[in-house]
Amino acid sequence: MFSRAVRPTVNLARSLSTSTQNNARVAVLGASGGIGQPLSLLLKNSPLVSQLSLYDIAHTPDQLDAALQGCEVVVIPAGVPRKPGMTRDDLFNTNATIVATLADACARNCPEALICIIANPVNSTIPITSEVMKKHGVYNPNKVFGVTTLDIVRANTFVAELKGLDPARVNVPVIGGHAGKTIIPLISQCTPKVEFPADQLSALTGRIQEAGTEVVKAKAGAGSATLSMAYAGARFTFSVLDAMNGKEGVVECAFVRSEETECKYFSTPLLLGKNGIEKNLGLGKLSAFEEKLVADAIGELKGSIKKGEDFVANMK
Repeated sequence: MFSRAVRPTVNLARSLSTSTQNNARVAVLGASGGIGQPLSLLLKNSPLVSQLSLYDIAHTPDQLDAALQGCEVVVIPAGVPRKPGMTRDDLFNTNATIVATLADACARNCPEALICIIANPVNSTIPITSEVMKKHGVYNPNKVFGVTTLDIVRANTFVAELKGLDPARVNVPVIGGHAGKTIIPLISQCTPKVEFPADQLSALTGRIQEAGTEVVKAKAGAGSATLSMAYAGARFTFSVLDAMNGKEGVVECAFVRSEETECKYFSTPLLLGKNGIEKNLGLGKLSAFEEKLVADAIGELKGSIKKGEDFVANMK
């Protein structure tokens, strides 16, 4: 079942409506994990995906190269999940090695592919992926994404709950990084426009920043945010595929190589196109509260980025 062509079953009407699309070959690395399984199922059900390759160290360790050959999009949820008391940074040593190994395989087998990294700590695993691709001479900053979509999904949900809105119709950009205080929800740029008193805004921001820890504690050692991350990962992948197929106006936030701040990598809204990032839409107009959040996040972000870069520099 692994790394072979699998055609999603769709009814004839749906097939006809998508027959002109450039259906894509997608690989999921870490496909048998808590995120990988539901993520793979969601991708399998989409007519945007014509071939789905599933790889995991647990079941197909000798098929990594085969799974990646010819792939246009690679999604990487591989790695160990957080447990109570762990920060995303605690995952670094294990997940850094995993991501570096998988990035190396991508560089060798599908150097033109768009790579979507879910494996934490994203603030370090994106620099790791970039540096590995550089070593192979195939790095394209427009094609390497740290998937932060879960932060947006959470922000939309929490704002919707407080305001009695439909979360599907709420859009809160979330910038910065993907851990703790580096997660910066731009409530002032929410669509539709919403306002909160200062104390409620502060509490809401804190909840969005620590929502992952909230889930880890609630699961009490049984896992982390798996289904919600699979949903968010699928949403981001579908946006990438839509843009590859020529759909215009596709915007998602992601942690990418950036010139928008003094950090080498930073998440902002991105206009996606056929070859990845078409345009970085930047931070937009920030409130004074949000400007302080950005200032407070820079130091931690720089440290996480350097940690990822140093890891690859010191690899044997």
